[in-house]
Amino acid sequence: MTASVATFGLLGSLVTACGSFESGGTTLRLVVPEYGDSPTTSSRAYWDGLTKAFTTAHPGKRVEVTIHPWADVDREVTRMVKENNAPDVALMGAYSDFAAQGRLYAASEVMSIRTEANFLPALADAGSVDDTLYGFPFVASSRLLFYNAELFEKAGAKAPKTWSDLKDAAMALKEEGVLYPYALPLGPEEAHAEALIWELSNGGGYTDDRGNYSLASEQNTQTFRWIRDNLVSPALTGPVPPAELNRKDAFAAFLRGDVGMLNGYPSLLHEARKKGMKVDTLRMPVSDTLDAEEAPPAVGVADWMMAFKHSGNRELVGLFLNFIYEDKNLTDFARRYHLLPSTVSAAEASQDAAADPSVDQFLGALRGARLYPVDDPSWLQVSDTVKRNIGKAVAPSAEPKVVLEHIAQQARAAAQQRQP
Repeated sequence: MTASVATFGLLGSLVTACGSFESGGTTLRLVVPEYGDSPTTSSRAYWDGLTKAFTTAHPGKRVEVTIHPWADVDREVTRMVKENNAPDVALMGAYSDFAAQGRLYAASEVMSIRTEANFLPALADAGSVDDTLYGFPFVASSRLLFYNAELFEKAGAKAPKTWSDLKDAAMALKEEGVLYPYALPLGPEEAHAEALIWELSNGGGYTDDRGNYSLASEQNTQTFRWIRDNLVSPALTGPVPPAELNRKDAFAAFLRGDVGMLNGYPSLLHEARKKGMKVDTLRMPVSDTLDAEEAPPAVGVADWMMAFKHSGNRELVGLFLNFIYEDKNLTDFARRYHLLPSTVSAAEASQDAAADPSVDQFLGALRGARLYPVDDPSWLQVSDTVKRNIGKAVAPSAEPKVVLEHIAQQARAAAQQRQP
């Protein structure tokens, strides 16, 4: 998912019109995750308003919306598919497994040319399999390095451009008593994002130029050795071992003023500014083996709409998708949760309306971002392996190459299982 949101047990369905779970030309079944972290911020209000507007614009059509917590939505949709009871449209964290099974409509089958062509290119590429768009990006985020400007000023630290700069700043922050000079969340919640940010800043990544997994590449090995030797071993990453530090806890520590630097996204910036914190953002510093003026791609994350094939539902699915991707509907959702819209026109509108120049920086980073290899049907399994194991690579006693090779071996096995 694109934002750190807690679930609060909101299960069951949001029904905008009465009726059973029928599939056909008049009733569309939609399954979505909960983005809110309390009843007052629940996604219920958005979907109630959207579906009411849709049925008003299309008399006789109905939408039934089921909301699941983020922790459950992928599993619930997968279960429905296995039981031959897939929804008409679903929003979740991955799509390519269903595309590989031939269960999804391509964008060209259910969207107008204008709607399909409006997606930000980096997101459209990630949503495509063999140049065909099956995963429709909904909302997204990009990652930037956050730093607490007040703590930096007290420590006499400078905004880092390179890894060495980052280490110097972390050391200065530690001398000032900052609990987490650099928060390194490699715990299982979202370790795959933090790991990719670091890999890209050294010219590495999860895949090579041909799209094959390259988890244990020399660049990646060098990256985790540097982190181990220069941040973890000198105790510059805080009191919690990176493999046990989750993103949610790192963000909470940042908002308490206990973190000097960490990677974050727009909703964290919103929360920090709301608390009156003086926070600045910048692109992730690059390895000292690269030119400090180089700008490796930022990490981008998107949530994916997908349309399941059912007899008689294509027209209704198309009506709904073209409606939800209208600028006003997409930007309404993105603004509610301080995320980035996925289309060119909505992003431009958000950029023009942004009072905070950092929002412009997030949008700029998203345009050229590198996303997870979500077009690979094995990615869900591989990402789970990365999340559970990558933190071990930076333990003071670990050899990163061994850890990365173990992850790579499991990735190869997962990819082979998914081959037709």
